[in-house]
Amino acid sequence: MPFLDRADAGRRLAGLLAGQLMIERGPGTVVLGLPRGGIPVAYEIARALDAPLDVILVRKIGLPAQPELAMGAIGEDGVRVVNDDVVQAEHVSDREFAGVEEAERAELGRRADRYRAGHPRLPLTGKTAIVVDDGIATGSTARAACQVARAHGAARVVLAVPVAPQASLDALASMADEVVAAEVPEPFLAIGQWYRDFAQTGDAEVVELLRQSGKAHGDGDAATPATPATADRDVIVMAGPVPLPGRLTVPAGARGVVVFAHGSGSSRSSPRNMFVAGALHVVGLGSLLFDLLTPEEEADRANVFDIGLLASRLSAATTWLRAQPGLQEARVGYFGASTGAAAALRAAAGPGSGIAAVVSRGGRPDLAGAALGAVRAPALFLVGALDDRVLELNEAARAQMRGESRLVVIPGAGHLFAEPGTLEQVASLARDWFLRYLRADPPG
Repeated sequence: MPFLDRADAGRRLAGLLAGQLMIERGPGTVVLGLPRGGIPVAYEIARALDAPLDVILVRKIGLPAQPELAMGAIGEDGVRVVNDDVVQAEHVSDREFAGVEEAERAELGRRADRYRAGHPRLPLTGKTAIVVDDGIATGSTARAACQVARAHGAARVVLAVPVAPQASLDALASMADEVVAAEVPEPFLAIGQWYRDFAQTGDAEVVELLRQSGKAHGDGDAATPATPATADRDVIVMAGPVPLPGRLTVPAGARGVVVFAHGSGSSRSSPRNMFVAGALHVVGLGSLLFDLLTPEEEADRANVFDIGLLASRLSAATTWLRAQPGLQEARVGYFGASTGAAAALRAAAGPGSGIAAVVSRGGRPDLAGAALGAVRAPALFLVGALDDRVLELNEAARAQMRGESRLVVIPGAGHLFAEPGTLEQVASLARDWFLRYLRADPPG
């Protein structure tokens, strides 16, 4: 069965790991994601195992005349793995090897600075290392990662991927103590065919997921500058009798909280929404990310596009939020993506909603229907310049609104804002919008 996205793949793989292997929960296990696509998968596994998350940074050392053929690999802290058979067969001199290694080690250092922002890697000595990617084709990078994890002192190495061909898994069996795949299709054509959403993972998402995981394990901001003390906890949001899992993050002294409404096929673990939430935390705004539907409800596709139902869940979550200690007077905003944007606008249009501001990312505000005319909260619509159809729908929906609104088109961005730098623009614009309006009294 195809995965919805990398987060869904991670949750399914985590269940497989917990059911098949005696994996120790907690700090005795370290989950290592291969950037960039492996990090969203690894994040879900780390959460399920209550284990720390880190990137595993490796660079293959390719033959000078045939770079795709690895004669070794390098990792952080000077780790070096040499494939003696290839070196001897191709008569590679020490000088030639060192020349390639020097260039690759410089790139390794640049990536370490980008993802860790000066923080050291997590120690692996004596621990179980779970190496994770979003899929395997040939397996050359996964092979290097397993070798590097072992060289860093891991007592046990587990390679875990959502999808891979059997031939590659067999070839990797000697590199790890266990090799686990959720799907092993035959014939195997491409990793992306097993994902409904296989959009490119950006560096910003990698950094934010590492930061979130670092906070959960007492490491402070694992990848960003320090922020004020923050209350960050898993919660159960009650929507009437329906319990919905979520994550509530409230920086010390927060004057406002933004409730996120994810789109179809996504969840509270949406890396893009989490990245935006992280930008809000830095400036002292809180966030609530929660699942709008139960797993049973999601199985019925009609529920996924039932804007009335989604809006009612959002309203119920807002009521629940305002009942939490210390948040009774907090100003509330909505951030909606795709269908979640329609739910946010419809919920904000409700009588007495008191919503201070709304931001829509690649949203479908047209699905809010007649409720658009009743929205009084200032609304910001963010649309990718390459998302032609959605841009048209946003322009038409905005024309129906009577309250304050603004449309910003992000150059070079598609529907999912996976292009380099585009998600950062979304986060910056949303942050400024919420800072402006969550400081003022909600509109009447």
